[in-house]
Amino acid sequence: MQTAAEILDSAQQTLRLEAEAITAIAQLVNDTFAELVLHIHQSRGRLVISGIGKSAVIAQKMVATLNSTGTPALFMHAADAIHGDLGMIQKDDIVVIISKSGESPEIKVLVPFVKNFGNTIVAISGNEQSFLVQEAHYFLNTTVAKEACPNNLAPTTSTTAQLAIGDALAVCLLQLKGFTANDFAKYHPGGALGKRLYMRIGDVLQRDAKPAVDLQSSLKEIIYEISNKRLGATVVIDEQGKVEGIITDGDIRRMLEKTSDLSNVYAKDIMTPNPFVMDVEEMATDALSFMQQKDITQLVVLNKQQYEGILHIHDLLKEGIV
Repeated sequence: MQTAAEILDSAQQTLRLEAEAITAIAQLVNDTFAELVLHIHQSRGRLVISGIGKSAVIAQKMVATLNSTGTPALFMHAADAIHGDLGMIQKDDIVVIISKSGESPEIKVLVPFVKNFGNTIVAISGNEQSFLVQEAHYFLNTTVAKEACPNNLAPTTSTTAQLAIGDALAVCLLQLKGFTANDFAKYHPGGALGKRLYMRIGDVLQRDAKPAVDLQSSLKEIIYEISNKRLGATVVIDEQGKVEGIITDGDIRRMLEKTSDLSNVYAKDIMTPNPFVMDVEEMATDALSFMQQKDITQLVVLNKQQYEGILHIHDLLKEGIV
């Protein structure tokens, strides 16, 4: 049975081998890679990415990354291709085939059919003398010295190299397209990532809780408004509804420590004037960053300079905007 030290040594050795493999294939990226990126960018078709075994799994991940960064792509399993899935290939599509050996029987059957269609074939392989590479129009070399598997059998380092070259393709293409964070948000509307990219303050704000008192409100009225709206603060407004200040739970506690006579305490006496404000249309992530920077938990929200409510940092954290 292995000791903890031996397990850690094995894990670290695996990571070192895979890191070295990625560094090595970076040196294999040449003019062919650049020509391929430009060809894909200028193409009117999609990327159809295929593979068998572990390479098929990498192909699916590559498809997901490309689609999410603005390059239309779809997955075609090499074994299923000759049983009807070849029908997904359209005239202008570029077919990317991933195979470490480039000699798998399924690949040897698939390639001639794709060539007969007249589509561009891209080989991602670790064997530059293989059938696949010899038949392809473009070759991306993912040769690795050895697998991380101690028997040098299980695809480990080689699939990491395939994954890395796929990411390199996707990143180069998104840069060519001028793909922005706003574009990214369009394809990621769900989950925490999507919320960070598209959610605005107005989407998070509790509009039914809009605590407000006027300048002459008594301490009792202030405490009632803060307690009733459950946001830990209330805004102080003037007769025209303009925001004059904010009173938090902390302001009240500090005032009680200093004052024994509470009969003549009004909102204007204990409020913090000119509170921090943001507009409902600003991004929720910007609000969170601003609150963290200023070390505050409440933020006054305006809608075209009119008081709209109070945003609490808990509202942002509850939505997963972190």
